[in-house]
Amino acid sequence: MNKFLERLEAGDVLVADGATGTNLQEMGLKAGIAPEDLVIDNPDLLLQLAKSFVTAGSDIILTCTFGGTQLRMKESKYVARVAEVNLRAAELARKAASAREGVLVAGSIGPTGQLMKPMGPLTPEEALRVFTEQAKALVEGGVDLLVIETMFALEEASAAYEAARSVTDLPIVVSFSYDRGVRTMMGVKPAQVMNMFKAKGAAAVGANCGTTLENMEKIVQEYTAAAPGFPIWAKPNAGLPRMDADNKAVYDLTPIQMGEAALRNVAAGARIVGGCCGSSPEHVAGIARAVKSR
Repeated sequence: MNKFLERLEAGDVLVADGATGTNLQEMGLKAGIAPEDLVIDNPDLLLQLAKSFVTAGSDIILTCTFGGTQLRMKESKYVARVAEVNLRAAELARKAASAREGVLVAGSIGPTGQLMKPMGPLTPEEALRVFTEQAKALVEGGVDLLVIETMFALEEASAAYEAARSVTDLPIVVSFSYDRGVRTMMGVKPAQVMNMFKAKGAAAVGANCGTTLENMEKIVQEYTAAAPGFPIWAKPNAGLPRMDADNKAVYDLTPIQMGEAALRNVAAGARIVGGCCGSSPEHVAGIARAVKSR
């Protein structure tokens, strides 16, 4: 059995990692530079961040490929090397994971940045093409599972899922971003996501990013009500950001607060907990201490 599925079957609560973008900005990533470019330009920086999550207690680390589709990378100097970027990112994460036994690598697949027809220009065929290219490269790079994350529309998430499933039988997690409280910007409800992707065969369904910790807990509860006992993935932001005097986003929640929130999400039904925007390795360590000492 796949190692991720084994851990779920054993009843483990797994700790995922924290933020990629906000941490890289703290580490010197300039505005306007895509994190995916660092896979080629500065792989050591990505390795450093990934290893810090492993040290903090992450059981799962994600690849730096959230924007790794050809459509999302259209402004990148590496747009002609999309498959290589994804493959190398998976290999980097694999190297970081080896720092501690049992750490799993999840291939991150984010939205394309376009709405699907008839709301926008993206056709189902184009969506399938770019998601298939990305998923195939991540699998070739050695990931243990795929995470389709920060989705807001059922149609695009479904295209990503079908594309991924066409190239691998690895476990797939589908995570939506509920930036309208307990609804996505397209009005999607947790129960709709659960019903669709449980039926498709997803290994877990969840939420990341979004708004407040309180809303994340409500979302997990709605997922659980729709499918009691089904594995749920929960990666909230470290609170709502505020802008400081330098117009920089600041996230105020402490590692202890994130750990307490992770415990509430586990009590509500989450099986994989971590952090999204603003979540540092210290936040992840707080989450790991809380859930591993239950």
